[in-house]
Amino acid sequence: MAEPALDIRDLRFSHRGGGFALHVPAYRLGAGEQALLAGGSGRGKSTLLQLVAGLRDVDAGSIEVAGIRMSALAGAARDRARGQRIGMIFQTFNLLQGFSALENVMAALMFGDSPAASHAARAQELLGSLGIPDPSAPVDRLSVGQQQRVAVARALAAKPALVLADEPTASLDPENAVAAMDLIQDACRANGAALLCTSHDPAMRARFTRIDTVDAFAAKVAA
Repeated sequence: MAEPALDIRDLRFSHRGGGFALHVPAYRLGAGEQALLAGGSGRGKSTLLQLVAGLRDVDAGSIEVAGIRMSALAGAARDRARGQRIGMIFQTFNLLQGFSALENVMAALMFGDSPAASHAARAQELLGSLGIPDPSAPVDRLSVGQQQRVAVARALAAKPALVLADEPTASLDPENAVAAMDLIQDACRANGAALLCTSHDPAMRARFTRIDTVDAFAAKVAA
């Protein structure tokens, strides 16, 4: 039986300055499963994804990604585990400006465990499969839709068990948002990665068979 892509147990986190606290008694996402984490702005969706990725420290509890306890790691060990097991897609893409599409994807492979000699071929393969005809093109010269494709390729480059997508369509118009989500969901399926996507957009609910709400985990929300 495959390890779950994500297994959270008794997670507790409180913002130091107040605002809200999260308590997740149990949350599991199976290998290759896709789920939407819904809820309004400021309810803790992004915070939960940051905790899963190891970008924030939990106060208590455990977070495992593909059998590795991320919450028990620190420093370079956590960074390496993140690079090997987690892909991330951001609302604003966070691409490296001044670098090519190929270089952006290869940068993500530096944190994985694949041989350096294979990085260019893997990046070219992904970019080609996602419709980027010229991997050498600087990302700042690409259209918004093409930049989204580069961001998806970067997230999947190291063959992660889990992709975290934080409000990936919030800055897009409705037509581009539909195309972007088709791309993200199809690419995760094709690469065998589970997907945990956050959004406050009600229209996103129709795209997922599993919908969870962050409100179930919010112990306290400031007025």
